[in-house]
Amino acid sequence: MAENKLIRMDNMGIVVESLDNAIPFFTEIGLRLEGRATIEGEWAGRVTGLGDQHVEIAMMVTPDGHSRLELSQFLHPTTVSDHRTAPVNSLGYLRVMFTVEDIDELLSRLSKHGAELVGEVVQYQNSYRLCYIRGAEGILIGLAEELGNKQT
Repeated sequence: MAENKLIRMDNMGIVVESLDNAIPFFTEIGLRLEGRATIEGEWAGRVTGLGDQHVEIAMMVTPDGHSRLELSQFLHPTTVSDHRTAPVNSLGYLRVMFTVEDIDELLSRLSKHGAELVGEVVQYQNSYRLCYIRGAEGILIGLAEELGNKQT
């Protein structure tokens, strides 16, 4: 019997209160809005197990075109829990991390969208500068800056 091989990771989903707030934040990070759509109908509820649902989604894509975030705003049924304030050692899906050119410059721009540093920006050996932020709507985001041959 042939081995079933994974083809790719298609996307990661994040539920938000407002697409209109989340899209500009992720655009500021460097993702591009690939499209927006409304998902509803009996077929969609069968996939999610939520029954009748009405969801607005926005697909955001990374500059290299290989990774996507699906932002979802549930209109019906409404959200039932909120994990945005969970600390980084909580069980389950936690965060998405982006590699960026300049953490300090990006943090300055993201602060205008309400982003706040969780701890501090730290350097790991001569490889990376890393930090966690709470971004739009309190979503936990990791940022990594590759140091390579940069002088620090």
